[in-house]
Amino acid sequence: MNVSELARRLRSNPRELLEALPQFGFGIGARAVKVDNRVAQQIMNQWPSIQRELRRRAAVARDAQKEREVGARRESGAAIVIPAVLTVREFAERLGLPVTRVVAELMKSGVLASQNERIDRDTATIVAGDLGFQVQAEAAAAVGTDTASQSRLVEVLEGDGAAAGEPRAPVVVVMGHVDHGKTKLLDAVRRTHIMEGESGGITQHIGAYQTVWRSKDGSTRAITFIDTPGHEAFTVMRSRGAKVADIAILVVAADDGVQPQTLEALQIIQAAKLPFVVAINKIDKEDANPDKVKTELSQRGVQPEEWGGTVPMVPISAREKMNIDKLLDVLLLVADLNAETIRAPHNRPAIGTIIESHVDKGEGPVATVLVQAGTLHIGDPLVVEHEIYGKARAMKDYRGADVTEAAPSMPVKILGFKVAPDVGDILDVERAADATVIDIKQKRTAQRGAERASVTATMPETEGAEGKKHVALFVKADMLGSLEAILGELEKMQYAEIGVRVVGKGLGNITDDDVHRAKAAEAFLLGFKVNPTPIADELMREEKVVFNRYDVIYDLLKFVRAELEQTLGAEKVETAVARAVVLKIFRTEKKSQTLGIRVENGTIVSGLHARVMRKGEIVGEAKLASLQMGRSATKSVASGSECGVGIEGRAEAQEGDALEFYMVTEKKKVLV
Repeated sequence: MNVSELARRLRSNPRELLEALPQFGFGIGARAVKVDNRVAQQIMNQWPSIQRELRRRAAVARDAQKEREVGARRESGAAIVIPAVLTVREFAERLGLPVTRVVAELMKSGVLASQNERIDRDTATIVAGDLGFQVQAEAAAAVGTDTASQSRLVEVLEGDGAAAGEPRAPVVVVMGHVDHGKTKLLDAVRRTHIMEGESGGITQHIGAYQTVWRSKDGSTRAITFIDTPGHEAFTVMRSRGAKVADIAILVVAADDGVQPQTLEALQIIQAAKLPFVVAINKIDKEDANPDKVKTELSQRGVQPEEWGGTVPMVPISAREKMNIDKLLDVLLLVADLNAETIRAPHNRPAIGTIIESHVDKGEGPVATVLVQAGTLHIGDPLVVEHEIYGKARAMKDYRGADVTEAAPSMPVKILGFKVAPDVGDILDVERAADATVIDIKQKRTAQRGAERASVTATMPETEGAEGKKHVALFVKADMLGSLEAILGELEKMQYAEIGVRVVGKGLGNITDDDVHRAKAAEAFLLGFKVNPTPIADELMREEKVVFNRYDVIYDLLKFVRAELEQTLGAEKVETAVARAVVLKIFRTEKKSQTLGIRVENGTIVSGLHARVMRKGEIVGEAKLASLQMGRSATKSVASGSECGVGIEGRAEAQEGDALEFYMVTEKKKVLV
């Protein structure tokens, strides 16, 4: 085969191919024109692994170059500027180091943080010092950073302006263990059927909804609810929900009691210092035991009001709509007790938090924003992190109805973003005057780079680590929150013998580029509520790339786990069956013997393996080839009987030796 033809099939060029192949044991000259067909086939078979190794070497070389540059900067004595709070990704950029290196250094200091999580200046200073850098605090007047935006939000919400502001609707976050009835509770409150719209009855991404509650005295009050998923995969999203809420509802099923995610949600609530109400759900069930729930919570420091504590606990049935009115009355009572903090100025430019962000096929980049102060109007500039992302072309409430303005505590879906913002970003309309128009191309490039860095940081390379196997995945989802949750769960799937390696991730439908990347990495393409484009669909069939689409996160994780176990293979299990003593040697050949034996215990059957034992030590292994009683062949010989056996193997038994017979079975390895 011509080298040029081989290079074309491998999607490489001849020069690079001839430079790379000698490094992997192929004796092909630098000026070779043809390659033996058999060798060419070997090269094509090994090319995916060769490519991975070449990429790994290139990455090592880049990191080494960065290390040299960082070392030169350290020796020069230049100081890096650190703000009060910054993300791990920003910290890595300021150090000039790969995100993976910074994440590893943080782990050494006992800090577990992904590239999008924020760390404080003290933590950053310690890590930077360990790496040999001098640190200088950033001036307080600096703008355009996450720190500045967060500080402004806190200033507006907690400053003098907020104290003089008008009352606003309380923002309530609903939290709890999976399947304890959080979405059913909201369904009962809002008289809608959101749950039926969620795959498998599981909330897959964050949702914000507003409803108006009419009290018994006839007065009406608006309440904003944030529904956060209860599956353990959505820890980040639950934390995000708690950061923008005023009050929390902790939902606990009366028949199931306190569960791991119940405790996790409780920790988030307490860390955010939120007042909360416990809704003891499913009291209509026969095995419901509300007192057990109260006892379990009291053992963890949460004392019910009726037991002399401070936490209201309301028994409800979301399915039967029992005591929903009582729960809301208690909720509004808690809001009244905290009325001094549930206020915000209305007559000012809007400021709020992005709680969901994605690219919609028909609408383009969209984001759900919870307005926390001021009023957002149609046509307002969308200012995020000191950059103008576009103008609010349209706004929709949680029902999909068009609205022209959004007051404090109102969640609203905004159309008009040129680039989808990041979840957790601060929208600050007032900063439009001194903000710059976003560079769309640069921002998208930066987001793709951050996306790749996030995969590297959260899903470390597992291939080649002491022969450890791995399953390669390329994951795409419809929502950022769902993608974060899936990656968080996949990150946990690292075991001693096998692990998961994410080779790519993203939002939106599967493209032909995704297929090419998955093919090159020999990865499964997994789509969460997304579909392939027609071109990608055809390409997947041609390239035989496996694509699976899922609507429920459990099903996706179940598939990955099954692939891990299948790749892991089976282990051989030995089961002792019988023991015998060699009485006589009838025949000895090169790889076989015929023996006379007496079975001391157990029953010998055809197909067993045997160990030859002499003075308590193993002297050889053999396989039972024949079994005979008298002159007739038999299938089994019980304890106490004498018989003849033929064994095959290199072991040479002697009179007086013991034979230990055992059965070998294959047992599928199960991940725990």
